[in-house]
Amino acid sequence: MRRTVIVSAVLTAVAAVPLTPLTSFAATPYKGANTAAVQDDFNGDGYRDLAVGAPEAANGSVEAAGSVVVLYGSKSSVSATRRTVITQATSGIPGDPEAWDRFGTTVTSADLDRDGYADLIVGAPDEGVGSAAGRGSVTVVWGGPSGLAGGTSISPPAGYGDGMISCGFGMSLATGDMNGDGAPELSIGSRCDGASYTGPFKRTGQAASDYREWRLGETRGVVMGDVNGDGRAERFWLAGPTDGDLRGPVDLDTGPPLADGGIGNKPIDLPYADGHTGIIGDINGDGYGDLVTGISTDDSMSGGPAGWAHRGGEIQVLYGSAQGITAAQKPKVYHQDTAGVPGTAENGDMFGQSISVGDVNADGYADVLVGSPGEAVGSHQAAGTAVLLRGSASGLTTAKAAGYTQDTAGIPGAVETGDRFGAAVHLADLNKDGKPETIVGVPTENSDGCLWIARGSASGPVLSGSVNVCGKASGITVRGAKGYFGAALPSAHVEV
Repeated sequence: MRRTVIVSAVLTAVAAVPLTPLTSFAATPYKGANTAAVQDDFNGDGYRDLAVGAPEAANGSVEAAGSVVVLYGSKSSVSATRRTVITQATSGIPGDPEAWDRFGTTVTSADLDRDGYADLIVGAPDEGVGSAAGRGSVTVVWGGPSGLAGGTSISPPAGYGDGMISCGFGMSLATGDMNGDGAPELSIGSRCDGASYTGPFKRTGQAASDYREWRLGETRGVVMGDVNGDGRAERFWLAGPTDGDLRGPVDLDTGPPLADGGIGNKPIDLPYADGHTGIIGDINGDGYGDLVTGISTDDSMSGGPAGWAHRGGEIQVLYGSAQGITAAQKPKVYHQDTAGVPGTAENGDMFGQSISVGDVNADGYADVLVGSPGEAVGSHQAAGTAVLLRGSASGLTTAKAAGYTQDTAGIPGAVETGDRFGAAVHLADLNKDGKPETIVGVPTENSDGCLWIARGSASGPVLSGSVNVCGKASGITVRGAKGYFGAALPSAHVEV
């Protein structure tokens, strides 16, 4: 079993969150809530919705209880006025808002109960459960014709975290249909064992089956997607930094542990691959999903042994095929010292802290958006940047690569020290025009945190007319600490 290396990072603390009623309705579910086009359609109107974590928002006088704001998609994309704010004080949501639970640290969605509406899945890895401080929790909020309402907790599998007090259950979330029955599976990562659930789910939170992935030990990251073109998702477990591999082992799941407790069927180690977080998309348009992983911690940040990411952070790409992704493959590596990648690799840039994949210009090749929240812009430290790398028939390319900061013409706001533009990134078609919007989280912008949203076009993100959507306007309140709205989006990011 691997032993995790603890990495410390200083993140500005936070506050805030009132409850806002739903303002979006649909008479019947939109068919295909588990397809890529409407994966996040909570109210069945055919438009993807956007879940935004504000994990350190306050609830009343309770600091950092956390919240999730859902912005409903429409022909005009999303706005702060069409929203639902969900906390552990919301009617029907299990648990209670407690200080530093950080509800909303991770968010994703899938139609878990197969009723035609996507369901919201929320991780709160710092929540205490019984005597286990920081055991963590995962909550499902059910979609329906009036939007999100009611919820349940997902219980860890039997034996999870035995003897451990700070597992961080819910540190990462992933969904995908692994057995081809149309019911998505749910995978949950943590500092302890991985947790796997086979759908469909009942409204009680009970899955058709579940198991504990004890053979790997730490499973901080988990990624799901079809990399061999058979219509079924594969699963990759990412341990995070370990004593033997600071860059992070990557393992391909091959099935549950044997009933007799043996180690047969053990996940396959990919010896040339590394990553602390990851996501899957078809970058070269060949019909097979490609695995993109990020390692944002470099030696300057570790405070310990050397051997982390390239200076400033990096991403890696492993390409899918009819054979899937194999142990013999070597990844393509990109960082800010790679020719054509905007910016310059500097200590603590955190390039790869967040990653999203989507075809921003509808050319048939998925593009990769990479957040670098530690990037300095001029004299402003940790102002942050996001870099868009383009997909092509030959794979990920730096041709036409673009970098975005709050100093870029057309992007609202102004560069400020510590804004952390790029702490979370996401590509999603919110207005159903076939071209995903570019969404970048700026969680320490002002006192509440913001998102930058730009519509897609044949030439990429359209900066003119792009908007900021901020936490206070979206329903969170701010007390003594920052709101941290935009710290979590449905795409991948490293939870430190």
